[in-house]
Order: sequence, then structure tokens, then C-alpha cells
Amino acid sequence: MAVEQASIFGQLRRVVRTSGAVGGIAARVAGERLFGVKTDRAGHAEDLKAVLGGLKGPLMKVAQFLSTIPDALPPEYAAELAQLQANAPAMGWPFVNRRMRAELGPDWQAKFASFSREAAAAASLGQVHRATLPDGRAVACKLQYPDMASVVEADLRQLKLAMAVYRRMDNAIQQEEIYKELSERLREELDYAREAANMRLYRTMLASEPGVHVPEPIAGYCTSRLLTMTWLEGRALMRRLEENPPQEERNAIALNLFKAWYVPLYRYGVIHGDPHLGNYQVRGDGGVNLLDYGCIRVFQPHFIRGVIDLYEAVRDKDEEKAHHAYETWGFRGLDREKMAVLNLWAEFLYEPLLEDRTRRIQENDDPQYGRRVAEEVHAGLKRIGGVRPPREFVLMDRAAIGLGSVFLRLGAELNWHRLFHELIEEFDPVAMGERQRAALAEAGVPAAA
Repeated sequence: MAVEQASIFGQLRRVVRTSGAVGGIAARVAGERLFGVKTDRAGHAEDLKAVLGGLKGPLMKVAQFLSTIPDALPPEYAAELAQLQANAPAMGWPFVNRRMRAELGPDWQAKFASFSREAAAAASLGQVHRATLPDGRAVACKLQYPDMASVVEADLRQLKLAMAVYRRMDNAIQQEEIYKELSERLREELDYAREAANMRLYRTMLASEPGVHVPEPIAGYCTSRLLTMTWLEGRALMRRLEENPPQEERNAIALNLFKAWYVPLYRYGVIHGDPHLGNYQVRGDGGVNLLDYGCIRVFQPHFIRGVIDLYEAVRDKDEEKAHHAYETWGFRGLDREKMAVLNLWAEFLYEPLLEDRTRRIQENDDPQYGRRVAEEVHAGLKRIGGVRPPREFVLMDRAAIGLGSVFLRLGAELNWHRLFHELIEEFDPVAMGERQRAALAEAGVPAAA
């Protein structure tokens, strides 16, 4: 079944609900820039968070994306929007029954031994119900909310407006490619059949990692708006951390999260683009359940070679190699001054990998250290006229920052250098390309563009 088509009426309803909040705040921020009118950014950001938090839509996801990209939004906005959790109120049984009838037919309940009427979880694009198959397997059924194609298109229009206003305020980050990347990834998330294929891909890529658990999509129970997968038992990471687990367990969780993200990246050129805390659970043995496969990015092997080249350039202080690596990533028109600023950020990201020893991801106790580095990078980019990050940068940066913050919160102590080198030591772009093509074809996932 094709992804639900966007209706103009659905888009208009969405614009009416969001334009007052987004447009009004944008106008006040523009007034501050153009006319010197002071505005309470923190208060407006809190208002915006309240509006978005009551909607079942991907603007919450966009906010979470942007809050991890340094200075894509004013810091007051990013701080508030980063707190958004994808837990909108669940849709009731009448909606669930209609959706299941539309996806599996009028006798859909006969396909299950049991099906919970109450949602087990509610997120930005859909909600999850627990059920049991006739063979006794426990499954999770993720149902997409109605008219989500319209919601996505309307939200993207509002995002474009907000980013355009901020672009006039501040030229440090030129956001055109960021917007294109977010738009494409969000539209892909509407297609649950594609997400099922992504899940199959991850089951293949992580098959040799016993500490990482991936659900199995159930054939015959999945459509573009319904995703049925095996149910995995686990707990929220923050709930476990409140119990102050031993250091061994903290390290095990961090190790498995590292493998969940970076084994696929350096062996297959694939990254899970959403390291949000709600997208994984922890198990009693330190293993992790990796959930939500809507936001997946497939890279060409030469791009991954560029990621490794940039690490080696930072390690060896090799400016020529760094310039080549940035160009491989897709940065254009870089002079020495721009490279010097970008290198501040690269050094911050790669620093935990440089020394062959066990350590924490950040060794100083300053929780604002990353923000200060970001501010220094921002000031430098603004001074030299800004930079246009390539599309490929968005999810790579989000994964690095998002996972780094989780490792920091865990207080994990690992030899990050060795973990990284185990993955890259015998890197061969040709071999990666062959592995990637075979895995994508087997899972039914489109190849890298």
C-alpha cells in the first residue's frame, strides 16, 4: 500500500495550528535583530515547546534533530526543544480498530491471539500496541496516526520559515542542505514498509553482536502504515541510572551502544540517525535493544573513507589531509581560516579516540564544555562569513553528539581508541561496497545515492 497521500486540507489545518507559534516567535526574534527590540527568547521557546508537545507530529523530531546541531537554532530555543519527548496522547480504540481494518482487513482481530486496546507507547508519528500472535509470540504493533503525510508537509513548511528567519539573524550555519536532509529523512519515516526493511538490514549487520538486540518484522503483518515486530523486553536507560548501577554495567551498556551505531557505519556505511533516549532500552545483562528504524542513512564507501581520513588528519595534524577529508564530506570553498574553525569541532569530536587508554568520553567535569566549544566554532564561522554543511554531515554529527552525551551520562570508562581502531584498521572501500550492496539487496533497502 502506498504511503498515505498528503491532503491540502490536512496541511492547512496543520499550518493554522502551528503558524501562530512558529511565525509569531520568528517575528519577535526578527524584530530583535532588525529594530533592537529586546525579546524574552527563553519564554518564547518554552511557549513553542508547549505548543509542539501537544501535537502528534514530526516537528518534535525536527526539534530534537536541531537541538543537537550546534547553533542551528538560538541556544534558548535549543535548550527548551531538546526536552521534548515523543509521548503525545494516544489515539483511542475507534482509531485503532479503523487503522487495523484498513491495513489487515475486516477480520484483523482473528490474526492475533490477543491485542491490547491500550497503547503501550505513543510517539510523534504513531503509537505502539502489544499483541500476541497465534503461535504465541509477543509482538509490538506500531500504528501510524491518520493524515501524517499532511502533517509532515505542513511541519516542514513551518520549519523552513523558522530556519529562514534565523538565517537572516545569523549567517554562521547556512542551513539549506540541513533542511533538505531533514525533509528527506522525515518523509522516509512515513513508510513503515521501508522501516521494516531497515530493521531486516540491521538484523543482518548486527547478527554477530550478542549484546545488541534488533526486533524482527513479522511478514504478512506489515504495511506502509502498520509495523508489527517481535516484542523486546527492556527498561528505559534513565530509569536504570536512577538506581546507580555498578560501573561494569555502565561500561557494558556503553560498549553495546557503541557497537550498535558504529559496526554498521564502518563495516556497511549505514548509520541509525536518531540516538534519542527513547530509541533504545537496556537489559539486565548490559545488553541494549535498538528500536525505531525510520531514520537510516546509507553512505557511499568513499564518504566513510573521508570520515577516517579526517580522524587521521586530526591525529597527525595534517592540514592537507584534513582539506581532502572535508571535500570528501562535501564541504566546498574551504580556505585555511574556515578549516581552522572546522578543525576545532573535529578535534572536539575525535579527541576521545586519539589516545590508547581507558578513559571517560569527556575527562573534565564541566557540563558546559561542549557548548563552549560550539560557541567558539559558531563565533569563528560568523566572523569568516559562515559555512554550508553538506547533507551528509547532519546525521553523522547528530549521532556523534547524541551518543557522546549518553556516554557522558553513563559515566562509561572504555578504551574508545581501541574500539574505533578495531573497526577501521583494515578498512577497504571496495569490500565495504560489496558488503553494503549485498546487505541492502537482501533486506530490500534502496542503495546509497
